[in-house]
Amino acid sequence: MTKRKLKTLIIALLMIICLFGVIYSSYKIIIWKLNVDENNVVKEKIEENITIVQPKTDEDKDKEVKYDIDFESLKNTNKDTVGYIKVNNTNIDYVVVKGKDNDYYLNHNFEKKWNIAGWIFADFHNKLDETDKNLIIYGHNTKDGSMFGSLKNILKEEWYKNPDNYKVILVTEMGQFTYQVFSTYSIKPEDYYINTIFNSDEEFDKFIKKLKSRSVYDYGIDVSANDKILTLSSCMNEGTKRVVLHAKLIESKNN
Repeated sequence: MTKRKLKTLIIALLMIICLFGVIYSSYKIIIWKLNVDENNVVKEKIEENITIVQPKTDEDKDKEVKYDIDFESLKNTNKDTVGYIKVNNTNIDYVVVKGKDNDYYLNHNFEKKWNIAGWIFADFHNKLDETDKNLIIYGHNTKDGSMFGSLKNILKEEWYKNPDNYKVILVTEMGQFTYQVFSTYSIKPEDYYINTIFNSDEEFDKFIKKLKSRSVYDYGIDVSANDKILTLSSCMNEGTKRVVLHAKLIESKNN
């Protein structure tokens, strides 16, 4: 084989490889778009089981909005249903599930169908019985802003300097819980902030101080070893970093 023929063959092979790469990338984009659209339809169906009760009078305007969740109906569709999460000035208002591990809902939706966009889920180590010191909830960073795709808003100045955004609502079968944001940041993938087991108050206190020191903004919130906290986590920058929110429990309205 002459050098010219060899060169022609190599170019042809490279072109074929590039073509397959384009086809594969296009396929993944199409599948991702279809899966995201499917989840948006599922979310609309779920919202039929969520009733938002606004304060009725001006005297009640400072009271928390009440979320009535039909857990019985939701559990008829998915018995893994454990709660509902709402974060102001984001698109995060989702029913939360919890699997037997932290892998299943990375690629399965609320209806337990395979879906690359997954669903919003709590760490399987958590009990959600008001005993968790660090309750962790995960979701994918989708480009259309669904799931936890808008969690990255917490790193923007217009978000973290707006006091209206500092409260996070979590509703479970036990009641409605209000959390106050005390730390928001991005970090390389790690296991430290998703720790759920603490051997002493001193260990938990050290843990909290570390989380606060990472924040892009000082929320001026005191957090102690006596508190319980909520952690929201998602990937960003193609998975090279995580965006994280931490909030402490400030109010419980039990059913």
